[in-house]
Parts: sequence; C-alpha cells; structure tokens
Amino acid sequence: MDMFSEGCIVFDAVKFFHRNQTRLPTSTRRMAAGVAASLLFLASPACLANDPWESTNTRIYAFNKFLDTWLLRPVAVTYSNVLPGIVRQGIGNFFSNIDDVNVLANDLLQLKLRDAATDSGRLVINSTVGIGGIIDVASSVGLSKNEEDFGQTFGRWGVGSGPYVVLPFFGPSSVRDSVGLVLDTLFNPIQYHNDDSTRSTLLLLGQLDDRASVLAMEGLISGDEYLFIREAYLQQREYLVNDGAYYDDFDDF
Repeated sequence: MDMFSEGCIVFDAVKFFHRNQTRLPTSTRRMAAGVAASLLFLASPACLANDPWESTNTRIYAFNKFLDTWLLRPVAVTYSNVLPGIVRQGIGNFFSNIDDVNVLANDLLQLKLRDAATDSGRLVINSTVGIGGIIDVASSVGLSKNEEDFGQTFGRWGVGSGPYVVLPFFGPSSVRDSVGLVLDTLFNPIQYHNDDSTRSTLLLLGQLDDRASVLAMEGLISGDEYLFIREAYLQQREYLVNDGAYYDDFDDF
C-alpha cells in the first residue's frame, strides 16, 4: 500500500503556489492551489483529513469526475484551444475583478484594513482604467490581489473547518467552507444582473474559465486521486486561513 492509499499525506510546498501564482478564478482556486502545491510532499504518520463521510464523498466525487470527463473538460479544452491566450487572460481578469468585491468584504470582516485599502484600490482602478477589469492595471502599479473568502473569515474567527465534504458540481470543501460558499455566491455581483440570459451566460463562462485555468495542473495528480485532492485541498485551506503561516514538522530533523 502506498502513501496515497494510507491517506496520511502532508504537503509542505504550499508556498510554491503563492510564489508562482498569477491569476486563478475563485471557484477552482481552492482546489488548484493545493494541487499545484503538491509538487513537493512528505509522508507523515498523522493524517490531516477529517473525513467521516468518505463513503458518500467518494460517490459524489465519482459523479463529479464523470461529469467532468464527458462534458466539462472537453468543453474547457476546446475553449482553451480556440480562444487566444490574451482573450482568455482578459476573461480571467474580468472575473477576478468581480471577485475583488467579495475579497474586499472579507478584508473588512477580518479587520485587515491595509488589505482592504489595497483591494478597494484594485477594484476602482481595474473597473475604470482596466475597462471593467479586463486589463489588470492594478497589479502593474503594485496593488497585488489578495485571497479572501467567507470560509477563511470564519476560520479567522475561530470556526473549525468541520468534516471534509465533496459537493456535487463544486467539488472539495468542508462544512465551514460550504457555508462560506453560499455567502461568497450572494456577494457575487453577477447574481444580481437584471437580465436572466446575461446572468446565466456570465456564470457559465466563469465556470468554464475556471475549469480551463487548471488544465495544465492535471498532470500533477498521482496515486489515489480522491485522497490526493482531499489532502491538497485541506492543507491549502489551512494555509490560506493562517495567511501563509505554517509549521514544518520536519524542521526538527
């Protein structure tokens, strides 16, 4: 039995993703960041996962995998192949700019006033000079994007993550992050667009761009895919809640 089958995996390269991150959309950033961080890993005798619903989770994971294999991934591959990179970047920037509304709200809820100033500046600059966020002007003038959501805010407030859960269509999560996801959705300005067809089109395009953005990371997954993604997700979420602070169990060796 390999280390993936045992499910006792500790990822110690989460910093890699943040040093090399440029832009990932919200809905897949949580999973993709963890998978990217898994370029380097070390086995540990202590398991990270709190997964009492593993039997149900694996069934939902299998459903999501089937849907992705036969629908989402082929469409995402076509999307990536047909659209020029500069167009895809502009689309990603647009949705990242919309996400900054949610980021700013969570900056304030966590009393991160300096980050709130940065993210409000990003929102204003990119929404105006950046033509609705299509061009990320703010990053070029030193206003880097922060990563905050309601799941992280709850974690900063001391709310435990609770059991790991795989959500239909949305993928890896936890009880805490699932509640946070509902609030993240409510804070998405697209939800309040008056025209139903425009709203649906933008939401679908956002999901498609999300999926296309992680195509290059698929080769990083090895071993038991369910366990790999579970541990990567949980480690990454812990990293984000603690703003990058972590303890390396192997420093003592």
